[in-house]
Amino acid sequence: MCEVEPGAAVALPGGIGISRLSVYDVEAPDGLVGGTPHVHLACSEGYYVIAGSGAVQTLSPKGFTETPLHAGTVVWFDPGTIHRLVNGGGLEILTLMSNSGLPEAGDAVMTMPSEQLIDRETYLKATAIAGEGEARTRSAMARRDLALQGFAVLRKSYEAEGPSALDDFYAAAVRIVQPQLADWRQRWEQGARRLADETGAALDALEAGTAPHLRTAELHRLPAPTELGRHGMCGHLDIYEINP
Repeated sequence: MCEVEPGAAVALPGGIGISRLSVYDVEAPDGLVGGTPHVHLACSEGYYVIAGSGAVQTLSPKGFTETPLHAGTVVWFDPGTIHRLVNGGGLEILTLMSNSGLPEAGDAVMTMPSEQLIDRETYLKATAIAGEGEARTRSAMARRDLALQGFAVLRKSYEAEGPSALDDFYAAAVRIVQPQLADWRQRWEQGARRLADETGAALDALEAGTAPHLRTAELHRLPAPTELGRHGMCGHLDIYEINP
């Protein structure tokens, strides 16, 4: 058995990333309890609900939806889907992300008001979390509440304009993440793409009547999260960070 330590050249099946998420239980100004609305630019995200109940609000070119969540629910959405988790009580989720490494490297932009989206420096300053302990929680909630203002504007604009209401936000999000793209490409090539290429090589070998990859098989295990209780966008995260 191979225990995967931080920094090891190993990736989870399919190059996915996982984390355990305890959704924030602090009430927002709109009376709902939960996380920060945001969008991923390159990665799909999936939820397997471990415990509790709530909902995920989503806004995409197809419109706004609110999907109930309870223990055993499995949902996922494409990059470009703005999403916000609402905690109805004790909501805990196993999150599954495509392209492990990219989300950890910043593949997310929060729905800040337009004045915080004018450039990358302004955005990063507006979304930074400061302090320690409870001060970090207050900072995370202040960031969430600011993003909720932008989310409310997007929802209202969508009602009036349809899908084009999201164009300016999408364009701003692209500008914000562009300086990271060279790093993202390298992570993708070493992770998800490498694993897909290995599957192709295995299929080629099987067609030829050989299977050299079977002779190197072993069990891998993550012994523990690499970080506990990180203040994420949606809640407190137990992180399993793997560097392929």
